[in-house]
Amino acid sequence: MIVKQIYTKCLSQGSYYIESNGEVAIIDPLREVQQYIDMAESNNAKIKYIFETHFHADFVSGHLSLAERTQAEIIYGPNANPEFECHIARDNQEFIVGKIKLKVIHTPGHTLESTTYLLIDEHGKDHAIFTGDTLFLGDVGRPDLAQKSSMNENELAGILYDSLRKKIMPLSDELIVYPGHGAGSACGKKMSSETTGTLGEQKKSNYALRENMTKEEFISEVNEGLLPPPAYFPSNVSLNKTGYQNIEELIEKGINTLCPIEFEMTSELRNCVILDVRHQTEFAERHIPGSIFIGIDGSFAPWVGSIIQDINQPILLVANEDRVEESVIRLSRVGFDNVVGVLCNDLDDWVNSGRDIDSVNSESPTKWVEAFENSEVNLIDVRNESEHQSEHILNSINIPLNELTDRMDEIDFSKKTLIHCAGGYRSMIACSLLKSRGYHDLIDIKGGFTAIKETNFPMSNFSCPSTLNN
Repeated sequence: MIVKQIYTKCLSQGSYYIESNGEVAIIDPLREVQQYIDMAESNNAKIKYIFETHFHADFVSGHLSLAERTQAEIIYGPNANPEFECHIARDNQEFIVGKIKLKVIHTPGHTLESTTYLLIDEHGKDHAIFTGDTLFLGDVGRPDLAQKSSMNENELAGILYDSLRKKIMPLSDELIVYPGHGAGSACGKKMSSETTGTLGEQKKSNYALRENMTKEEFISEVNEGLLPPPAYFPSNVSLNKTGYQNIEELIEKGINTLCPIEFEMTSELRNCVILDVRHQTEFAERHIPGSIFIGIDGSFAPWVGSIIQDINQPILLVANEDRVEESVIRLSRVGFDNVVGVLCNDLDDWVNSGRDIDSVNSESPTKWVEAFENSEVNLIDVRNESEHQSEHILNSINIPLNELTDRMDEIDFSKKTLIHCAGGYRSMIACSLLKSRGYHDLIDIKGGFTAIKETNFPMSNFSCPSTLNN
């Protein structure tokens, strides 16, 4: 028996390859499916089943592409209602893969069709559970993402409580837990950075599996402090239920290199978002006016989904040549399939053609301490609220990056505005958003809060009210 976790850091997502006696099952595959096919072929094995734990909201699964290429059967748990041919399993139904079995355990709550799969090894022993978004390491799936459900998050949380206590917690402590996500995913809030564990460890450490926890306590704690889900989540659910384009076609279209005049004409004719995916230092030095920075080396796909809210929006890329295909693939993972071209060559051709260029002032925080103390500048902290509450500059203004577009009118742009995050990635995204709206008197704090803590800025390590009138 072979069990392999394929973990994708940019999505904080785990898919799984399970093989026994020449037969393979894949759980929650990524959209680029060739890797699973290659793994099976290298072992002279055939992919028999594709198991989906639920309709994913945070990424586009590869179930349809993989089924088309391998003739494997797609399996969902009870209550699933996709618009394509698949097998809707019964609770406790077992599927044979070589000498092992995968047993369906219907565990609704995150969504109504959410299902856990129990792996029974060749000796008939329970070996592992693949929990999808029902149970994470350190957390459970948020119950507010179900699409078109007649139930609210409190009702779904109550169902999740029952699923965990009646279906999961009675299982053996020795079971390996293979979750759908880890730390960084928007599908939970307290997930561990570890990607595998045991059920016994979770019973001891996971707040949601606390012994003697009442349903009311569970509902309150699971729903407390949830950030709004990214705007692209409903669109991804729809793609996973109805279907999507072949990824090879998207790559061919997206890697189309354009010269500056073609790039400019395409942008104007199709009302494109210009997305610059280079490193933030490259963007700060020079970029196309009005372009949005979201660097490929950060939490790229989730931030694209939060910032560019319409997945059908045509996108033009500015990218280093060796990262173009990767950028198109990672955009497609979250349903952004409309990349129509790319400008490469580090903007040299753009500059040499005489076209306008813009930049971001990125400076050390040290020189701005006195100006801030004299109320001569704004200081905007674009970290999450929890980060800000943990420790922040006194009288700084916390506007989390995912809220910035809707809260720009709260900023007094008559003053120079300093922007910081933890290390510099999110603050550069914020600068690009503000500049695209015509606000240019900005300073990106180089090194973010890490650098700020080495200065004489007045600090607070507890939450205190801060307003723009301070």
